[in-house]
Amino acid sequence: MAYVIPTPPVHALPVVGTGDLFPVRRVYCVGRNYAAHAREMGGDPTREPPFFFMKPADALQVVTDGQTVDHPYPPKTQNYHFEIELVVTLAKGGKDIPVAEALDHVFGYAIGLDMTRRDLQDDAKQLRRPWELGKAGDYSGPVGPIHPASKVGHPHKGVISLSIDGTMKQKADLSDMIWSVAEQISYLSSYFELAPGDVIFAGTPEGVGAVTQGQTMVGAIEGLGEISLRVV
Repeated sequence: MAYVIPTPPVHALPVVGTGDLFPVRRVYCVGRNYAAHAREMGGDPTREPPFFFMKPADALQVVTDGQTVDHPYPPKTQNYHFEIELVVTLAKGGKDIPVAEALDHVFGYAIGLDMTRRDLQDDAKQLRRPWELGKAGDYSGPVGPIHPASKVGHPHKGVISLSIDGTMKQKADLSDMIWSVAEQISYLSSYFELAPGDVIFAGTPEGVGAVTQGQTMVGAIEGLGEISLRVV
């Protein structure tokens, strides 16, 4: 039996220091996982149950280690925002994963950006519509190379930051997360059967804002290096 159209490519992320690739299945993103960011977005920073939205796998843009890559400014927006995030990649899946066992499912970690057409997201919120037009656009998930947990461990603390043309815009600590990576994995697995190849964007700290064409974004997480993107 043959496919009636060409099969879509497998979207994958590089593993740092190797020629290996991590194939991406699904991309989950947690919202408002830092208290200060929850407040700046008009939310409640208490430990209410986390909520998630999704991006398609082909929305991830590979950012080469040590290079500045071009990032296309998307259509249909006048307010395009950066959000620096820790990215978690899974080597094992499952249902109802206990928090105490959740980190055993992690393959590694990377630096990512949840790029957002904020005006479209705000419209969707007001109209009680889904967020995909604001959150799931082409190239909306730039991600650097994956650092295997076997090499870097499981980062629970460390500075996470983003600068625009050398000016710091976001700076916090991974320990400021409301819901830890292990808790996110456990909670997600109660709603979805997770699988190898799944990716989780673990939330952004305060200071999100607009970026324009010609500007360069540099995102950094302590222990994971940095990624650099020029908006074109």
